[in-house]
Amino acid sequence: MTNKIDIRDLDLFYGKFHALKDVSMAVRQNGITALIGPSGCGKSTLLRCLNRMNDLIPGCRVSGSVALDGRNIYAPDAEVASLRKRVGMVFQRPNPFPLSVRDNVVYGLKVAGSHDRRQLAETAERSLRGAWLWDQVKDKLDAPALGLPLDQQQRLCVARLLAVQPEVILMDEPCSALDPIATMKIEELMLELKRDYTIAIVTHNMQQAARVSDFSGYMLLGEMVEFGETNQVFTRPADKRTEDYITGRYG
Repeated sequence: MTNKIDIRDLDLFYGKFHALKDVSMAVRQNGITALIGPSGCGKSTLLRCLNRMNDLIPGCRVSGSVALDGRNIYAPDAEVASLRKRVGMVFQRPNPFPLSVRDNVVYGLKVAGSHDRRQLAETAERSLRGAWLWDQVKDKLDAPALGLPLDQQQRLCVARLLAVQPEVILMDEPCSALDPIATMKIEELMLELKRDYTIAIVTHNMQQAARVSDFSGYMLLGEMVEFGETNQVFTRPADKRTEDYITGRYG
């Protein structure tokens, strides 16, 4: 696997609070990278660094580099709008817009100025199929998206992301609001999506990280304690703090 994203010596401050401390790791292309660790350790903050969502928080300062395909996304000439098209995000709770199923999927294309009805219809179907949702919603494309079950709402958010053809998909605890059966569907979807996309997830569910990820990073108090292949991190951790977390003695 080649590196899609390289993170080097990354520090992040919220005002005076040092939230990320000298973090270095890589996100491998067409793989799933999981960030694990106790609440408040910096996992979601690190994930949001990958498409500069933290820029929206007043007082946030970043140093170090995050390189996407070799180019630092924090360089002065980096285009944030272009970055967020290439690196999209699925949030903890499903957040469909109060629109129809179809209009949710093609929302990004319409904002970008696309109004070709045939193209929009083809994109909607392709994206819904990509999110394993087409068969469930093909007869209710004009129905309100907010009327869908939660797991279908979450897959709709994935379809909305696929419609704008990102290269990287960030998932911040995408299953935390879902029941075990719905969680299994999302995990199966992740494994399918990694054929075409690079995925990074934050999860509190260590079993989920073990099931779906290729690489895992254990974070504690803003530091990357250990990063490596998931099998190695979970079965032969190099750091005692990782072992204590994996075995339930800490966190």
